[in-house]
Amino acid sequence: MFQARREKFMQAIGNAVAIIPAAPIRNRTADLDFEYRQDSDFYYLTGFKEPEAVLLLAPHHPEHKVVLFVRPRDPERETWDGRRAGTEGAVRDFGADAAYPIGDIDQILPRYLENQETLYFRFGKEVDLDDQVMGWLGTVRAKARQGITAPTHLVDPSELLHEARLRKGPEEIDLMRKAATIAAEAHTRAMQVSRPGMYEYELQAEIEYTFRKRGAMGPAYGSIVGSGDNACILHYVENDAQMKDGDLVLIDAGAEYQFYASDITRTFPVNGRFSPAQREIYEIVLQAELEAIAHVKPGHSFQSVHDRAVQVMTEGLVRLGILEGNVDELIASGAFRRFFMHKTSHWIGIDVHDVGSYKVKGEWRALEPGMVLTVEPGLYIPEGSEGVDPKYWGIGIRIEDDVLVTEAGHEILTHEVPKAIDAIEALMAKSQPATV
Repeated sequence: MFQARREKFMQAIGNAVAIIPAAPIRNRTADLDFEYRQDSDFYYLTGFKEPEAVLLLAPHHPEHKVVLFVRPRDPERETWDGRRAGTEGAVRDFGADAAYPIGDIDQILPRYLENQETLYFRFGKEVDLDDQVMGWLGTVRAKARQGITAPTHLVDPSELLHEARLRKGPEEIDLMRKAATIAAEAHTRAMQVSRPGMYEYELQAEIEYTFRKRGAMGPAYGSIVGSGDNACILHYVENDAQMKDGDLVLIDAGAEYQFYASDITRTFPVNGRFSPAQREIYEIVLQAELEAIAHVKPGHSFQSVHDRAVQVMTEGLVRLGILEGNVDELIASGAFRRFFMHKTSHWIGIDVHDVGSYKVKGEWRALEPGMVLTVEPGLYIPEGSEGVDPKYWGIGIRIEDDVLVTEAGHEILTHEVPKAIDAIEALMAKSQPATV
């Protein structure tokens, strides 16, 4: 899989050279670093998980088309920090034609830039590496009197790489199905254990325990568990409130499995039973999500999925008297944004907010088989919302699924976790203690 990706990318860049670095190690505090996670572009082309590495692609080279610079084997450091592939492993296990110690990169890499017209490298991401690349170019330019030239065209490889990443292959789709299944089980578990009086972080713990237990690397992003009015904060992170009887809880959490993300949101009553007001808002959001998902098919634009969700939710808000006026005029004026302020979808893949442009030549991109996007409409009515019946205050609802575009239409990867009101209440009734 990784070899095929490299070959496709090298074919696209032609007679040029590309430099793709690994993610740097980030300091967390004092002498403690953040848990390491490989750069997505670097991983996409190599499958290599270690830091302090650089990939060089040289399609023109007669022998070394794929070159890796990596940390050398070091028994002492490996005792402290874990095993390394080393240069031998980079060739044997990761398909490099040649591999060198990362410490020798300043002496070796410039040779591959000689007499090349174009260099693909993403400037502006890591300042120190930018300076290092400019130094390599300077080294080559210094050989001008020997008849050696340096690249004069510098191109960001992101457009080519990200277009490739936007369309998922069969192996990627299988990994995303697995990530979705793990996350679905975790959300189902949260519904089963929810009780009034629990703290939000207890549900977070249940979810993330399930991620790990089922083989995921962990959360694909920071888990959101917001009960009551906290659900009206889109990126709520505290997760420390006690959940109250009668409140809803919104959980936005996804698993990362072998570097591929899932992203699910479900909203359900802490006590297992929707109130009439909660049911009214929930049914609007669910209808919007179902109709937006139905709009996911080849040839439909990315924006059309959002437009359908907006139409359904604006109609629902008017029906309940939360908005007043003509539906089309309310949409045109953006009045709905008071209660639905985010987009309905984003790409998902190796990154939870995955790469790939949303517009092409100024027009919204048409959906194609192999693309995967979220569909996640929501309505948020904070406490004290002026002009809104107080029975709706403190209700925040979002429903989110991951949807694969297929030749025939679409596949909902995250279908295994309930979202219909009756299905949620039935599941929770099996787990809730009986009332006297």
